[in-house]
Amino acid sequence: MVDCPICGKLVKEVNINRHIDSDCKLYIDDLSSPADLLPAGTQLSKPSQVASFFHTPAAKRSFGSQAVNGNSNVIPSSPLPNGSAVRSTQSQATSLKRSFKDEEDESHGPDRLSRIKTEEVEAEAETQAPAPAPAAKRTKPNLFEKVAPLAERMRPRTLDEVHGQELVGPNGVIRNLIEQDRVPSLILWGGPGTGKTTLARLIARTADARFVEINSTSSGVAECKKLFAEARNELGLTGRKTIIFCDEIHRFSKSQQDVFLGPVEAGQVTLIGATTENPSFKIVNALLSRCRTFTLSKLTDDTIVHILKRAFAIEAPKFTEGTSILEKDDYELLRYLAAFADGDARTALNLLELALDLCQRPDMTAEEIKKALTQTLVYDRAGDQHYDTISAFHKSIRGSDPDAALYYLARMLQSGEDPLYIARRMVVIASEDIGLADNTMLPLATAAHSAAEKIGMPECRINLGHCAVALALAKKSTRAYRGLNAAYSALGEPGIAGLPVPVHLRNAPTRLMKEMGYGKEYKYNPDYLNGQVVQEYLPEKMAGRRFLEERDLGTEVDSDVLSKEEEEERLLNPDGE
Repeated sequence: MVDCPICGKLVKEVNINRHIDSDCKLYIDDLSSPADLLPAGTQLSKPSQVASFFHTPAAKRSFGSQAVNGNSNVIPSSPLPNGSAVRSTQSQATSLKRSFKDEEDESHGPDRLSRIKTEEVEAEAETQAPAPAPAAKRTKPNLFEKVAPLAERMRPRTLDEVHGQELVGPNGVIRNLIEQDRVPSLILWGGPGTGKTTLARLIARTADARFVEINSTSSGVAECKKLFAEARNELGLTGRKTIIFCDEIHRFSKSQQDVFLGPVEAGQVTLIGATTENPSFKIVNALLSRCRTFTLSKLTDDTIVHILKRAFAIEAPKFTEGTSILEKDDYELLRYLAAFADGDARTALNLLELALDLCQRPDMTAEEIKKALTQTLVYDRAGDQHYDTISAFHKSIRGSDPDAALYYLARMLQSGEDPLYIARRMVVIASEDIGLADNTMLPLATAAHSAAEKIGMPECRINLGHCAVALALAKKSTRAYRGLNAAYSALGEPGIAGLPVPVHLRNAPTRLMKEMGYGKEYKYNPDYLNGQVVQEYLPEKMAGRRFLEERDLGTEVDSDVLSKEEEEERLLNPDGE
């Protein structure tokens, strides 16, 4: 216990600072004040310099006025039984309440001591009175709700609000797992704006689990390990699971993805990874085997129109005029925006938000809004779009469809694809699909590659279009390509890859090799009539083996082709003549 240097009350040593900060009203011990422990008739001294140092400015002025007015109710400080010095006589509250005139009138009357004692009790009661309850904090408005993009504000809050995904429909697999509270670690694969992030948040909210959201572009191994430790502690203390949602998980390197293996397998965390890339190529097999992969389908135009109508019904009342443009002709402009979004709900909602702003301009028309909201083609040069589009281009040429070939060629060039990459693929097509049917296509494709290299975009698009159409219209032959593949297959048979080359076909540059018979009995074809000789070129074990077939193409018949031919025949001869 220590004495307060201001009021003289007994206070625990650990609470002295907080007692002084509370204007000597709180943290007072129940024991009597130092004034009660002094012998009767003892007078207290003037407050020391230390005491005045701790006084507030108002208290200092009071002490100063007492000195000026000749207040003599002070005595030198005297030690208490416990060794602490007394520095003041009465509580500060009593000394401040009493004026100089009161001191004069009281003089030394018989009831003076009792009146002083009563004032001290009242002052002590005031100091121990409970502090007034702090005023309730004003709840700040959620400013994010006002500035958040429309796509974020329209994000579904329940599973029933999710549209276009059968996985969360009435009989959806993911819905059943959520309702049974048996959500495993999973990978959500789908294009942008298909609802991967929304679905992950709904899973966490429905499962009543601790939800942590990270992004592979800004998170590292150290942060992940810290999250695993927190999840382990949370599970051990409260029994609550932790769901870690990792957006763009395919951007994690192999070593970073390996960090998830242990916690996911042990059940310490439930991992939900979202990716726009094929998990088979971007996610390590060890992690894929511990997670279930679900593919989110691309949203249809009707689904996006439904989402846009719902958002329009909520946002339109906030605008004064002009929104009727979006309602004309049965929401024709909303359908236009849905078609431009190409299955991306986020893009569609962003376009709608821009359209609502544009509607506020005077004399704005639907055509002007369409022109202002032109969107660049969706194409990722490093992702699935890159490989899917070039594959469609190749197969269109193989199928002799020049229109489809030109469409995919223009789509790639418009989106910034490297023209040399396309030219190199056409050089391959010239030998793989046309081959022996038209040997002029390979020089043409090589020339197109050279032209693209020397001229560059945008002019080289003409050379590439010329070559693409020629390849599509040319006759097709895969004899050489199939023959090469057959030879490769033969090398996979046991004992074939290491067969010795026939002695008469071996080169003999030295005398020793000639003495060993290398090249002996070899028939030099140009020395013979028409170059025809009887000579075996394959190893003895493979003598007579054939890899190159006589036919240019396969022998399978497409039933759809027959049906089409029969339908054309029936239309030309309705009477069956």
